[in-house]
Amino acid sequence: EYLYGEDDRVITQLELEEQIAKREEKVINAESLVMIQCVGCRNEDRNYCARVCCSQSIKNALKLKEINPEMDIYILFRDMRTYGFSEDYYREAADKDVKFIRYEPDDKPQVEAVEEEGRPVLRVTVTDPILGQKLAIDADLLALAAAVIPSATSNEISQLFKVSLGPDDFFKEAHVKLRPVEFSAEGVYLCGITHYPKHIPEAINQAYGAAGRALTLLSHDIVTVSGSVCEVDEKKCMGCGACISACTYGAIEFRETRQGKKAVVNPVICKGDGLCNAMCPTGAIALKHFTD
Repeated sequence: EYLYGEDDRVITQLELEEQIAKREEKVINAESLVMIQCVGCRNEDRNYCARVCCSQSIKNALKLKEINPEMDIYILFRDMRTYGFSEDYYREAADKDVKFIRYEPDDKPQVEAVEEEGRPVLRVTVTDPILGQKLAIDADLLALAAAVIPSATSNEISQLFKVSLGPDDFFKEAHVKLRPVEFSAEGVYLCGITHYPKHIPEAINQAYGAAGRALTLLSHDIVTVSGSVCEVDEKKCMGCGACISACTYGAIEFRETRQGKKAVVNPVICKGDGLCNAMCPTGAIALKHFTD
């Protein structure tokens, strides 16, 4: 998208930051730089906000202005989400003549490689909502605020630890208010960007919370579990597997007995929600301390 991978003058914000740190001449000596926000997110495929991109762009813009105050920097954005104290950096960038232009998702910026007076440039065309007309910006560099996406191994880890994923394939906590760093599966905790895109201070705070919850569990010599768990009557079980597909915690599995393949419940993993009891066609599963 936007000629990324086709033109080496089109880079991501992460690549831009690396090149600023190395003092790459093509970056620090550029006359004009355009940044495009929300690339690959807040669309039909990924409808979430990556949250860190706006602050990252502002940070890189301020650093470039510090190195080369004469550089023209344009940030094309949908919504500038520099929340918290990052708002101060947004105002500082505006004071240092970083130009902000808002665009609509149905009228995205257009990028093409052209020559202007014998000089190769990237021409970025965007509609200015204030002027009500299209602007053509000739840039030496184009930096894309690319989406933060979940790990490709999220599904594998989810199945391994019997934890749930959200609709965007980030890990989902047990309860956003009551258990924000815990999964439904006991003894498994989450923090950082695997939960959702976030800044480093937020990830550290969440890590403190996860460590605290883990310490609460580890501080006990004996770990007790609830007595309200399901159990299987092997005489009634016909091994259909309906209970296994119903259990969201992976607490039920088959084992071979003299009567054939039968379901068995792991009481340590079972949460006693009774879904397997409701799904069993032969009534072979009972929830302890409860009646039908």
